[in-house]
Amino acid sequence: MKARARNGQETPLLIFFLVLKISLSYLLVNRVYELHRDEYLHLDLGNHLAAGYTSVPPLTGIVSALIKLAGGGFFWVRLWPALFGAATIFFCWKTVRLLGGNLLACCFAALACLCSALLRINTLYQPNSFDILAWTAVFYYLLKYFKDDQPLRLYQVAVCAALGFLNKYNIVFLGMGLVPALMLSPQRRIFGTKHFYLAWLLALLLVLPNLIWQFEQGFPVLKHMRELASKQLVHINRADFLINQLLYFLNSIVFLVCGLLALLFYRDFRSHRWVILVYVFTMAIFVWFRAKDYYALGLYPVLLSFGAAFLGRKLQGRPLVTALLVTVTAGSLLLILPYLMPLWSPDQIMRNRQRFEDMGLLRWEDGKNHHLPQDFADMQGWRELAALADRAFEAVPDRKAVLVRSDNYGQAGAINYYSTHKDINCLSYNADYLYWFDLSKPIRHLILIRGADDSDPNLTAERLLFKRVRKLGSVRNRHAREYGTSVYLLEFAQEPINNRLRQEIKEEQHDH
Repeated sequence: MKARARNGQETPLLIFFLVLKISLSYLLVNRVYELHRDEYLHLDLGNHLAAGYTSVPPLTGIVSALIKLAGGGFFWVRLWPALFGAATIFFCWKTVRLLGGNLLACCFAALACLCSALLRINTLYQPNSFDILAWTAVFYYLLKYFKDDQPLRLYQVAVCAALGFLNKYNIVFLGMGLVPALMLSPQRRIFGTKHFYLAWLLALLLVLPNLIWQFEQGFPVLKHMRELASKQLVHINRADFLINQLLYFLNSIVFLVCGLLALLFYRDFRSHRWVILVYVFTMAIFVWFRAKDYYALGLYPVLLSFGAAFLGRKLQGRPLVTALLVTVTAGSLLLILPYLMPLWSPDQIMRNRQRFEDMGLLRWEDGKNHHLPQDFADMQGWRELAALADRAFEAVPDRKAVLVRSDNYGQAGAINYYSTHKDINCLSYNADYLYWFDLSKPIRHLILIRGADDSDPNLTAERLLFKRVRKLGSVRNRHAREYGTSVYLLEFAQEPINNRLRQEIKEEQHDH
C-alpha cells in the first residue's frame, strides 16, 4: 500500500517536471528571435542523409529528417532538444531512486537540472542536448549494473554509448575516463564478464557505418580535431575552463558540491566512488587538451543526482531549510534569466545595456561590444536575408542555370529554411555545404551572399565574368550579427562558370 501511495504521488510530480522542462524551452525564448545560426546547418543535414558529415555524426541528420517530415516549424525544431532535456531529468530522477533517494530528493534533482545552464542548451537544436542525455544514461545503467549484476544493463550502456557516438564524438572522452576509473575501483570485475565484450561488440556494430564513412573520407574528424586544436583550443585558458564549470551550475551549486562531497565522504555512497574517479580522469583529459568548457557538461547530471539524494535524506522533515534551499535555487535563476535566455527583446536589452556590458555579455569574439550578446545576435536577421535571396531568385531569367552561394553555413541554412522556393538550394564553401555542389548543369547566373566585412564589395573580379551585376539589398536589422550582409545577382556569364567553380571547390576542400 505504501509503495502504491508513493507511486501515486511520484508519477504526477515527475510528469509535472517533465512538462515544465519542455514548456520552458518555448516560454523563455522571446518570439522576436529566430533560430540560431548553427541550427540551420543541422536542419539542412536532413536534406542530405548520409552515414556521416564533416561537422557532426549522422544522428543529427536523421532527427532533422524527422523534423522535416513533421513540417519543420519552430515548434518541432524546439521540441527535440526539449525532449532530450526532459529525458535527462527522467534519468536523474531514476538515478536518485536507484541510490535510495526519497521523493524530495527526486524533486531536488529535477530542480537542480532546471536551474542550470542546461536550461539554455536544451532550447537549441544542437548535438549538445543529446550528448548530455547519452552521458547521463550511461552512468545510470552502469550504476544499475553494479547494483543488480544483470547483463542486460551492459547492453543498455552499449546502446546509449553508441547513440551518443553517432550524435557527437565527445562521448569518447567519457570512455577514456571510465576505463582507468573502473580499473582502479572494485568495479573492475566488469572486465571479467563476457557480456562486457559482447555489449561493446554490439556498440561497434551500431557505429560501424559511420566508421566506414570516416575511413572512406580519410577520417575528417581527425582533421577537424587538429584544426580545432590549432585554431581554437590553443587559445583556451585552462583556469577559465574550470571556473566555467562552476558558473554553468551556479544556481545549483549546493547540489553539485554536496554530490561531490557525498561521493567522497558519505559512507552509503562509498560503493559508487568510481563515479568521482570518472569525473577526475575525464576532467583531467579535458584540461590537458584545453577542451571547450561545455564539452564536460555530460558529467554533471549524475553528480547533481548524488547531491540531491544526499540532501533528500538530510533535509527530510526539515521544511524550513528545504524551503530556503528551493527558494535560493529557483530565485537566483530568476535573477539571471534575462542574461541566460533570449527572454528580453533587443529593445529591452538596449534599455538595460549597461548591465549586460558590465557582465561582459556584449563582447563578441572580435573583442568589441555590440548591441546584443553574440549568441542572441545569431538569432536575428535570417528571415530578412532569405527574403532578399528570394527576390534575387525570382529575378533570374533561367532558374535551372543559377547557383546560390553564401559566405557561411548560417546564411546557407537560413535561406534554405525560410525561402519560399524549395529548389533554391543555397550552398557555401563552408562546413558540409562544400561537399553538396551539383555542377552537372551549366551555370550561367550566380546569386552571391556576401558579409559586411567582404574585402571586395564591388565584386570587381566577378564583373569581368558576367554581363550584369547588381546588388539587391542588405540586411538592415542592426541587432543581427549578419547586419550589412548583402545579396548580389550576377547574370549572363560570358561562358559557363562550372570549371571555375570546380577549381575553387577543389582548393577549398583541400584546405578544409
